[in-house]
Amino acid sequence: MTDRDPLHVVAAVIFRDSKVLACRRAPHKVAAGEWEFPGGKVEAGEQPHAALAREIFEEMGIVCRPLQTLDISDTRVGTTVVRLETVICKIDDSAFIQSADHDAFLWLEAGELASIPWAKPDLPAVQLLLRQGNLDPS
Repeated sequence: MTDRDPLHVVAAVIFRDSKVLACRRAPHKVAAGEWEFPGGKVEAGEQPHAALAREIFEEMGIVCRPLQTLDISDTRVGTTVVRLETVICKIDDSAFIQSADHDAFLWLEAGELASIPWAKPDLPAVQLLLRQGNLDPS
């Protein structure tokens, strides 16, 4: 990947009771132990919101409804530029959170967002949420 050809990744910012979901990368994954918003790569010809719904279903078994893009930021990670598009999403409040890609999950209030080590590409969206100070998407 080059600066002109970033890796397009989408991630779900999922709210529940004025808290946001953070997922910790499992030991067998790249960036193990770092926290992120769940998601994955946008495939060729795929629309970002459709890719996100697909990735969340494949990764977590949850039906996710993307509502609106929160942020799009390019971040260099080694030799790769990651273009992370974070999207506010709705899931069923009773959905059971599980994932083979993650080994821990937290529901965080705004003041708690800075308390965990986020993956570098997720930091711009985290900073945006910290500035908002209120994690109520409505």
